[in-house]
Amino acid sequence: MLTARILFPLPLPEPFDYAIPDGLTVEPGSYVRAPLGKYARTGVVWEVLESDPERILKEIEAVFPTPPMPAAMRKFISFCARYTVSGPGQVLSMALRSRGGLSPSPTQTVYALTGHRTNRMTAAREKVLAAAEQLGPASAADLAREAGVSASVIKGLAETGSLAANALPTDLPYPSPDPSRTGPDLTVEQASAGQALRNAVKQGGYQPFLLDGITGSGKTEVYFEAISETLAADPTAQVLVLLPEIALTQAVFDRFESRFGAGPAPWHSSLSDQQRRRTWRETAHGRARIVTGARSALFLPFANLKLIIVDEEHDTSFKQEDGVRYHARDMAVMRAKLEAASVILASATPALETVVNAEAGRYQRLKLSARPGAAKLPDMQLVDLRTNTPEKGNWLSPVLSKALVQTHAEGEQSLLFLNRRGYAPLVICKACGERLKSPGTESWLTEHRYTNRLVCHLTGWSMPKPDNCPMCGAKDSLMGVGPGVERVAEEVRVLLPEANVEVFSSDTAMGGEATRGIVERMAEGEIDVLVGTQIVAKGHNFPNLTLVGVVDADSGLQGGDLRAGERTYQLLSQVAGRAGRAERPGRALIQTYQPDNPAMQALAAGDRDGFLKIERDVREELTLPPFGRMAALVMSAPDPAMAKEIGLIAGKTAPHGDGVTVYGPAPAPISILRGRHRLRFLITAPREVDLSAYMAAWMKDLKLPNAARAAVDIDPYSFL
Repeated sequence: MLTARILFPLPLPEPFDYAIPDGLTVEPGSYVRAPLGKYARTGVVWEVLESDPERILKEIEAVFPTPPMPAAMRKFISFCARYTVSGPGQVLSMALRSRGGLSPSPTQTVYALTGHRTNRMTAAREKVLAAAEQLGPASAADLAREAGVSASVIKGLAETGSLAANALPTDLPYPSPDPSRTGPDLTVEQASAGQALRNAVKQGGYQPFLLDGITGSGKTEVYFEAISETLAADPTAQVLVLLPEIALTQAVFDRFESRFGAGPAPWHSSLSDQQRRRTWRETAHGRARIVTGARSALFLPFANLKLIIVDEEHDTSFKQEDGVRYHARDMAVMRAKLEAASVILASATPALETVVNAEAGRYQRLKLSARPGAAKLPDMQLVDLRTNTPEKGNWLSPVLSKALVQTHAEGEQSLLFLNRRGYAPLVICKACGERLKSPGTESWLTEHRYTNRLVCHLTGWSMPKPDNCPMCGAKDSLMGVGPGVERVAEEVRVLLPEANVEVFSSDTAMGGEATRGIVERMAEGEIDVLVGTQIVAKGHNFPNLTLVGVVDADSGLQGGDLRAGERTYQLLSQVAGRAGRAERPGRALIQTYQPDNPAMQALAAGDRDGFLKIERDVREELTLPPFGRMAALVMSAPDPAMAKEIGLIAGKTAPHGDGVTVYGPAPAPISILRGRHRLRFLITAPREVDLSAYMAAWMKDLKLPNAARAAVDIDPYSFL
């Protein structure tokens, strides 16, 4: 008898042991059903061991007909759990997001013509046969709807032999990409980078790259060369492309289809259950050759993963801020190492961590310094709002307003960027001064005038905008303060009454179809001025867009975030890079009250490397990432007294470590969230310290009341 150690996708500290009964074939990585408590649960066999005859164990009940999870994937899950100080079962749950994919595809019955005609024909049966000839194999419901008859007519024809019933899978395999297809002609610089990637794929093994190219330089076409070589070199090889935004998936999907003759398998939160189970199953069986998706796609159980691409690797949306708190870029590099695969980090504004790794020789750096053809980088101009003040009640300076009018008169498109959704980010009562907040949270409510609702963008809570102040009862006293994208769009419509103005944010582009519609209308020139949040900054190519205006460049510089300047530079560079991507030259006007800020000066001068040097010097002097390690411990309790108590307990429990400094506890900037009172510890250490092990030791000794919660964040990106 053998024993299987099974890891379940639950917050449990370790795998559990089960007996393998006769007749079941079980190996490491097998997906199984086994009893746990009162229920049978799905888990993964982590190890198979010799049995101890003295132990009485429960038996595995069933094995799923799915290829076992590869050893590299199991090692990756274990590594991720240790690094993020999470339970391995919590990480495994991310790899089992679609358990319907463990079983074969469900089937549906379709009916097709057999060529036999019954003698007992009626008008209704004639309509069905005509519909079957037109539709081909179809379900009874579709045939009945097309013919305008009841489903019983279809069943009658099947009984007479005029129609044949066949069971077909509902989840069909994805079309296979063709690596022999060629793309557009590459420039000398692009071809050189592409050949370097092809050579790495041919060589095999772990090969990390930074593909560092200015906006519009053709990074996608270059990494397509690596994909082509990967697919051609091994008929079972698989490729994963991680994207920062769901909004990008359709545009990238179209480019894949154009280049390889077939679109990739998608993976993101907007998919239906059927689509998710289809992608999961096809990936696990090795039939999905290319997968594109958001950060969670990193945890799909690839059968033979040989290439990972992280597009826009600098983007902060690759960091997961709840549950298992991981950074997909860093975990992608580790997964590639464990899979002996190539990994490409692509960006026009790479993160400082990535640049330092490239300079240290840990990544091979490939540079693209020019846009192909006649396209040039846009001219950058800072608009000092201290001297170019907008009119009262407006948010666009005279300089930017004049540029909008001129651009529209020349038949070209403009894009205005403001990273604030809604109409106004704050609603205040003019009578009593109350600032409206979400219940149980210190987060201000944002006014959305299109829907006439007040929304908390932190928790998702919303309510209709009241006529009276909830605090003092004053009528018609609630006033929106500050601009959101809806208010800026309103101002543009007054300035350009003939222009077609649209708002592009997660409120107006809810789902892939809405996003695709806005992008297509902009690309086809149907929109004159697009006003958007950061969703507009990533990956879009609008040939007639020649003016980009940044309404408030300073908003990202606020707060104590160590990456505030870097993020601001990256985001504004990406936004500005949307302009001038075709033959017409582009320009970017950046409104700021801080024109002397290093990030603003670097933007105006186009001196990215100079800005990164300043950031590098500051962080190196302070031993901050990437020159030191950082972690956060976020704690919460249902009342202030307990919050204070658990803060004292945690502070006394913190282990002593050479070079480790613990700051706190201190109230979190958002001190109340969903009714819970929050506080934070910040922990710093030299680079050589294993901060994950330190935090794991701290959590092991930390005993808290049941109502309290504690969460560890290694390499925090959010300080709220």
